[in-house]
Amino acid sequence: MRMARIRISSTIMTLLIMVQTGFLLFMYARYNSFTPPSEEKSSQVHILILSSWRSGSSFVGQLFSQHPSVFYLMEPAWHVWVTMYQNSAKVLHMAVRDLVRSVFLCDMSVFDAYMPWKRNLSDLFQWAVSRALCSAPACDSFQRTEITSEMACKTLCGRYPFSKVEEACKTYSHVVIKEVRFFDLKVLYPLLTDPSLNLKIIHLVRDPRAVVKSREQSVKALARDNGIVLSTNGTKLEDSKYKVMQEICRSHVQIYETATLKPPSFLKDRYLLIRFEDLELLWLKVGRPGRGKADEV
Repeated sequence: MRMARIRISSTIMTLLIMVQTGFLLFMYARYNSFTPPSEEKSSQVHILILSSWRSGSSFVGQLFSQHPSVFYLMEPAWHVWVTMYQNSAKVLHMAVRDLVRSVFLCDMSVFDAYMPWKRNLSDLFQWAVSRALCSAPACDSFQRTEITSEMACKTLCGRYPFSKVEEACKTYSHVVIKEVRFFDLKVLYPLLTDPSLNLKIIHLVRDPRAVVKSREQSVKALARDNGIVLSTNGTKLEDSKYKVMQEICRSHVQIYETATLKPPSFLKDRYLLIRFEDLELLWLKVGRPGRGKADEV
């Protein structure tokens, strides 16, 4: 079978490399600037993309995922929420945090509580958007230097055993997780003070008007998550009155204020706020050559 691959223009590829390199260089600079004298630095770089639904986080996640040095997972805590959907987001914070920590440490046995059956790669939520799980050693059909289509990955890699997730994770220098299920930065304090992680956080926000418009196109898909956010005891909810958005906006403000207004010392150089609109502007300026300055605004 001939493997399908995506053809990407040299301009777009250059842009992706520029943004990837910029992110990674920034994280390296921050990473090296703060090393507590009594603690050893982790051999891996750990980055948490902290955001909310429909905020462009999948795009930002792919900027990391497509880098051959990055092991990336998209929202592994989905498994926690699906299994324990009758609880509130606040109650589930601890379980989500513990799962994220285990994933950062490449200990995938944490999924035993949420997927007790014999598993393949395809049992992991959104596994095929991770380039690391669509290439060796997770899947022998593709090499790390290749960019493949999600469909080709699902066709050729889905039946590989789940143990390949942990095996692959241990071979990468960077572990990046994208999550939309944290509403309080203080919940992450145990991870931020864990010397085995030396965790960095990218806090991605987006204009709430754009988020609302995007959410309106995914009402049914978000119904279960809405119920967990608003603590409806397992009842799915179509958020016609935007109560979920109010909670999301409140949490973003709280996270930002916690990280910037008299933050604890261990947060120094560990938090970065990014607006999705700024990334869009960068894409317009760099990704579409040959336009006048008026078109670049």
